[in-house]
Amino acid sequence: MLQIQWALIDLCVPSAQANLKWTLAKASFDMTDQLTIRDLRRRWKPHKDRLGAQGGGHGHPTPIRFHRACSWLAEIEKLPDGDDHDRTLIYQWIAFNALYSRWDEKRQEPEPDKTSWQDFLDQIVSMDESKYLESMLIEHKKLVEAILDDEYLSKLFWKNPNQGSARQARRAKFASRTWYLEEKWTLILDRVMDRIYQIRCQLIHGAATYNGKLNRRSLKRCVMMLEHVMMAVLQVWIDHGADQDWGPMCYPPQS
Repeated sequence: MLQIQWALIDLCVPSAQANLKWTLAKASFDMTDQLTIRDLRRRWKPHKDRLGAQGGGHGHPTPIRFHRACSWLAEIEKLPDGDDHDRTLIYQWIAFNALYSRWDEKRQEPEPDKTSWQDFLDQIVSMDESKYLESMLIEHKKLVEAILDDEYLSKLFWKNPNQGSARQARRAKFASRTWYLEEKWTLILDRVMDRIYQIRCQLIHGAATYNGKLNRRSLKRCVMMLEHVMMAVLQVWIDHGADQDWGPMCYPPQS
């Protein structure tokens, strides 16, 4: 149904397309945003059962990836304090990592992290016939711009922290307005996730204080954005990704 609605919008005159796309994006994403991990697992179950019968001794890798991701997202719902953004973002990224990580069979180790998630996003956007990710990016354009306007989330800024590099880092916000007009969804998503990856690295590598005061606004924005991204990605995974080849899985279960 969503594919038909988006196709009909493309037949409209350009002046009407933007408003119609925003309206449909909001409606479709509102439905996605209200889903729980339990809802996603219920929708995934037919694929899980079908693929499980094909998986061999250790199980099919695609349901295992989905299960691992949801297990970490479910833990977020159990956190006693809704403001524990440090743990929330770490759990969110682990869930994302469960989906995108790939094993380098030649070197016998995981493939480079950033290359893996960039390739994964390219693949997930290309198969998103329901436009979950496009809808999400349209609905949360202001949040996207806020993240791209935050110099503390930019690698460029941290190479030489000063006012000049801060201004350069914030140019991405203005560039994103052109990307939206040109519907470069993969590029927008890549730039946003690169900013989130920056703060993820700060947390994981001990370059930030737990519950520190200096990065709260940046961290909160990244947590909000990553929640939206993960819900959209998992929707695409369920509707269009069950039979895709996601590459060799890292550390498969051993009995």
